[in-house]
Amino acid sequence: MDWLELNIFTTHEGIEPLSAALIGAGITGLVINDPNDITEFAENKNPTWDYIDDEVLAKQNDEAFITVYIQKDDSAADMLNEIRSIVGSLKSLDEAEEYGRLEILSSGIREEDWANNWKEFFKPIEIGNKLIIKPTWEELPADCKRCVVELDPETSFGTGRHFTTQLCLELLEKYVSNGDSVCDLGCGSGIISIAAIALGADNAVGVDIAEDAANIAKANALKNGIADEKYTVYCGDVTTDIALKEKIGKGYNLVAANIVADVLMAMKEIFAEITKPGGILVISGIIDDRRDEVIEAVKQCGFTLIEDLHRDMWNAAVYKRDKL
Repeated sequence: MDWLELNIFTTHEGIEPLSAALIGAGITGLVINDPNDITEFAENKNPTWDYIDDEVLAKQNDEAFITVYIQKDDSAADMLNEIRSIVGSLKSLDEAEEYGRLEILSSGIREEDWANNWKEFFKPIEIGNKLIIKPTWEELPADCKRCVVELDPETSFGTGRHFTTQLCLELLEKYVSNGDSVCDLGCGSGIISIAAIALGADNAVGVDIAEDAANIAKANALKNGIADEKYTVYCGDVTTDIALKEKIGKGYNLVAANIVADVLMAMKEIFAEITKPGGILVISGIIDDRRDEVIEAVKQCGFTLIEDLHRDMWNAAVYKRDKL
């Protein structure tokens, strides 16, 4: 099996938050390369070592970076997009510029050039019984009867190939109804809310903490022929921004969130506030170790679990909002 090696360049201060974010998203097997470790080792040698050669000492001046390995299979494209989204989010939060350049390099190819070098991994993919996700450069057979969502690889996570997105979309197509209003929290590329409109929802609102993601989601909606009045995107943190919560409003027929477990937990009260009584909540992005914790926490906020799905190490769930 072939593997892709990614090097994410940062600083000593950036190693911990970057590695924590990657691990939190289920990306394991990291190799940390921190020159500070060499300095510390040189100053506090283990008694079993009394010599460090000049080649090793010279690395004290190198840049810190984390190496990640991605298997070159059908999930490679979305996995890289997820990593790029994590790096982009960390960069947007680094107001003090402590974390260095936060740049991804792969086999000498800069991340800005990645999409053109990885088109081979982006093929149309059928999801559930109704949807097909395709990049703009791929053609579909004339007799294709599925609801088509066009998405090209961008800097935000969500092209339909990752299990978390697939699980969310499979549940979405079962529970979205014609004329629904939908809220997509942590919208990323906009794939969930765009798919909801393709499946019959009347309108959707997308929200993401990263400005790049919000812009891309809006652009993707336009690519899919969705009029401005049907799709609104906001940038901000809905857990802390009261003004943003007011803009988003309440009473949605369906609320979706494909995010990591900790963020889902932080949003559980917001889910209850914006989902109309009797409405549907779809959540995804939950690793096995956090499944029971997240599912029970959301139930305690006034939701009844209808069903949940599991694939590989990932879980998704759908709830109905209890009637008040």
